Amino acid sequence: QVHLVESGGGSVQAGGSLQLSCIRSGVDPLNCGMGWYRQAPGKERELVMAKLGDGSTRAIDSVKDRFTLSQDRATDTLYLRMNSLKTEDTAVYYCAAMSVNLTTRAYACETRYWGQGTQVTVSS
Repeated sequence: QVHLVESGGGSVQAGGSLQLSCIRSGVDPLNCGMGWYRQAPGKERELVMAKLGDGSTRAIDSVKDRFTLSQDRATDTLYLRMNSLKTEDTAVYYCAAMSVNLTTRAYACETRYWGQGTQVTVSS
């Protein structure tokens, strides 16, 4: 079982920066990646950035030049550095851990564990 705890959310003016942290505890032998999702009011949850087990990184276009994903393996902590924040980045941000689903034919890498979420509010 994996447990994820986020921190670092808050309020900032547009153009400012924030860094989110996610500490992972527990072991998942099928782990295939970690990342961050967000959900804005009235919108569906979306994957913001993720680092997969094959070394690749996924990111939505709107954050590619502004957000950076990094990982400290010694402390099992995932960071999301967010620069040049915009009002449209306002959302609850969730840390996520992915796991291989052995019940699927392609052994899909799917999000299985979630943190509790941390609010990020960007004001104009």
